[in-house]
Amino acid sequence: MSKVTPFLMFNDQLEAAIAFYTATFPDSRIKNVARTGKDGPITSAEFVIGGQSFMGYNGGPYFSFSEGLSLFVDCEDQDEVDEYWNKLVNAGATKSQCGWITDQFGVTWQIVPRRFMKLISDQNPRKVQAVMEAMMTMVKLDVAALERAYNQA
Repeated sequence: MSKVTPFLMFNDQLEAAIAFYTATFPDSRIKNVARTGKDGPITSAEFVIGGQSFMGYNGGPYFSFSEGLSLFVDCEDQDEVDEYWNKLVNAGATKSQCGWITDQFGVTWQIVPRRFMKLISDQNPRKVQAVMEAMMTMVKLDVAALERAYNQA
């Protein structure tokens, strides 16, 4: 285990969440689970999503997620953005803006193409501003539109 591991507190959806996450993202697995009784529901678990270790617990209705913490998904290209976006939407996620989406368990994700990160790292502030302004109008990030904004600046 790394020195710092995100710990997610679910109401009562931990088992469904880790099943969905490990099926959605490559390099994911369930490391171990603790159950209430021999065949009872999972109360806590250690799991890996996309190579990142997590811990989770069914803490009851006292806990909820907010957009103050989100999980950033580094996508190689538009196809990968579309793949994860569609998997989340098809499972019941709520679309937000700027590539943000909240899944059916309340966890917020940022689905971001690498090209966006490269474009906003440019030394030309006009180009960066144009890309950021274009991004602010989007729900799901669109690499081609971001490129157009960059090239026209």
